[in-house]
Amino acid sequence: MYISSRRLRRCKLLQIAATCFAVSLMLMWVQEDNDIVNHIKSYSYRYLINRYDFVNDSLTVDREKSFDARNYKYLISNKDKCGKDDVLLLLFVKTSPENRRRRDAIRNTWGNENYIHYHYSAKMKVMFALGVDKDPATRHMFQEQLEIENKVYKDLVQQEFLDTFHNLTLKLLLQFGWVNAYCPNAKFIMTADDDIFVHTPNLVSYLKGLDHIGVQDFWIGRVHRGSPPIRNKNSKYYVSHEMYQWSSYPDYTAGAAYVISRDVAAKVYEASQTLNTSLYIDDVFMGICANKMGVVPQSHVFFSGEGKAPYHQCIFNRMMTSHGHLEDLHYLWKQITDPKVKAITSGFWGSTYCKLVNMMLLCRIKYLDTYPCSAAWS
Repeated sequence: MYISSRRLRRCKLLQIAATCFAVSLMLMWVQEDNDIVNHIKSYSYRYLINRYDFVNDSLTVDREKSFDARNYKYLISNKDKCGKDDVLLLLFVKTSPENRRRRDAIRNTWGNENYIHYHYSAKMKVMFALGVDKDPATRHMFQEQLEIENKVYKDLVQQEFLDTFHNLTLKLLLQFGWVNAYCPNAKFIMTADDDIFVHTPNLVSYLKGLDHIGVQDFWIGRVHRGSPPIRNKNSKYYVSHEMYQWSSYPDYTAGAAYVISRDVAAKVYEASQTLNTSLYIDDVFMGICANKMGVVPQSHVFFSGEGKAPYHQCIFNRMMTSHGHLEDLHYLWKQITDPKVKAITSGFWGSTYCKLVNMMLLCRIKYLDTYPCSAAWS
């Protein structure tokens, strides 16, 4: 059969193009800092294999060898904070020595223990977890200021490690170690960043209901499923193959804010004693600890992502957390504690009105990393 030269050239061009495409895919596949390929690998692993037993095995170390990494002495402990009280919620706020204004704003708004006790008949304890200032030139000054601050409020927990991004896992271990040693009677434990707004009235009301039914293995937040390690060396979240060799992390909740039950806190603390703490992405390390103990995170639609929640009564009525709050805590606290919120959003017509409003606020074409569209119907 006769084949024209033009058709032959076209076939050769198609072959060359197909070969180039295949080679480019192969090159992308082995390229460690390609985000698209890393996500494809990660989701494939998460949803097709979905086993992390050997991840745990690869990160497990002898308890004796892991002890030095946790042997940071307390500079400030406040070990009597919980005492023998029946604590519903122990709320740990991750902060840094220089963030005094943020701590004060939290104490006067969503971290106000007296407000929660008076209005909701529940005991909430708020603690601020931190290390020492990373700058030797200002360390002594900040330490003196922290000592004075703690004499007034008695709510700081500090260990002698540098307060840096790469020591976030140490700050996580500080929290779980303190809970295990000094507040094992807390029914729920929350960890949150100091630029988060926590709707503590909503959260406490929610947790009181769960406490009545004796919930266990409880872990809620903004869940990340099938997330890949960041291999781009220019990212602050970069994780090398030596530190974590697998293509997918176990499921975990965003470290900005999540809540666990007392039994989960005990399990995670136990797991942390025999896991390599060099992985400095603290929320991922939390996921690895929980996975080792068979605890699975559950997503709550009103735990915010990286975005700030819309300001509206219908949002406030269901809000748990919102991200990116520094200068507006007092304004937002005044808004969410206004009695008009409940009046506007309650009853059949209030509920119907809020569903429509939340659809307009949350179900947008342009994605805002706050609450998912499904939250409008929850």
